[in-house]
Amino acid sequence: MSGPDNSASFERASDAGLLAISNLRRWAVIGLVFVASFINYLDRATISVALPLISVDLHLGPETKGLLLSSFFVSYALMQIPIGWCADRWNLRWLYAGLFVVWSLACGMTGFATGLLALILLRVLLGIGESIYLPGGTKIVSLLFPSQERGFPSGLFDSGTRLGLAVGAPLIATLIWYYGWRKMFALVGFTAIIWVVPWLLAAPRNLQGVRRAAAPRAGSPPRWRIHFNRNLVGICLGFFCFDYYWYLLVTWLPDYLVTVRHLALVRAGFYAALPYFVFGACQPLGGWITDWFIRLGWDETSTRKTMLTVAFLSGLLLIPAARADSPLVALAFLMGGSLAGLATGNMFAVLQSCAPPDEVGIWTGFENFAGNIGGVLAPAITGYLIFRTGTYLPGFALAAGVMVAGLLAYWFIVGELSTSPSSGLSKGNGKG
Repeated sequence: MSGPDNSASFERASDAGLLAISNLRRWAVIGLVFVASFINYLDRATISVALPLISVDLHLGPETKGLLLSSFFVSYALMQIPIGWCADRWNLRWLYAGLFVVWSLACGMTGFATGLLALILLRVLLGIGESIYLPGGTKIVSLLFPSQERGFPSGLFDSGTRLGLAVGAPLIATLIWYYGWRKMFALVGFTAIIWVVPWLLAAPRNLQGVRRAAAPRAGSPPRWRIHFNRNLVGICLGFFCFDYYWYLLVTWLPDYLVTVRHLALVRAGFYAALPYFVFGACQPLGGWITDWFIRLGWDETSTRKTMLTVAFLSGLLLIPAARADSPLVALAFLMGGSLAGLATGNMFAVLQSCAPPDEVGIWTGFENFAGNIGGVLAPAITGYLIFRTGTYLPGFALAAGVMVAGLLAYWFIVGELSTSPSSGLSKGNGKG
């Protein structure tokens, strides 16, 4: 990290259009987005935990189970860019609430499905509803916080997803044990709609950005517009590498603990939850640390990129985790590798500083679309490497290498985060 920047301060273009609301209210909004993110991943986990029972009741084979699981990610990924565009232009108070209701109803109605087609349609609908969580959450942070304070709230709201992943499996399994898989879906999905009540009370009535002069006049049809430049390319490449690493942990960690470390399923679930908890706890922590240094006067670009470097390099601990002699030592390395979560809040803060103020949502859509490509490739490539080599080491090493490669994008493609009040674009992000 470089020392304090003593140059004259000026208002960042990326801070344009901040909403004037009380500090208590803006943190209440972020708290509710955190809860929504938790519910988001809780709802995603339902199908995975319930799948063995669903496949028996509805006579689903391995091929149809794979089709069912992938249907969510298809609609979720394809909706990222359109939803990001909507987040930039529509009132997020209603857009987020409406899509939250859509995904909650899709989850609850799954308990009434009587065949594969109904299940697939409901998973597609779930993906459409849940597509708002990252573009919407990132846009909300950019509307409520100045650039030097965005790392912590960005990491905080997204950490709900990791907590939902860690808590979701045992909670859902317990509900299935007591009520069966159909009632479990109804309980998880329908009761979540209660969230909308405090959201509508806390969210500002006009939770949307102020458009720049170049935006269409009132009453004219909205148009697609995005500044494609080197910063957007670097952000997408870096997030692809990050999500490749993350989705390997999500998809293969439990299986690794059972098949390689020979842990019982319940114990493996507990072991897997610990890295997820570390990952989630590090997300707001990494943002808070960098925000603190930046408020002291440290240069934002070098401070955030240095934290990204620390976080991404921690991914290398995945390699000794695969080579460790005992499950406890492997777990220690896995928890060390989960320090990668320190990057999350800073990645979103970098995007918010680079993107024009009225394009934060759609830039996030592009970023998350690229990340989900990593999510598609990581489990497939890892499975192939395990099949070819008979060991998890090559797959783990590749994920660690991909993670470290993401640093090249942030250091050498993403430019300076300091912005010009007139341009709305960061230094070094000329058309590319």
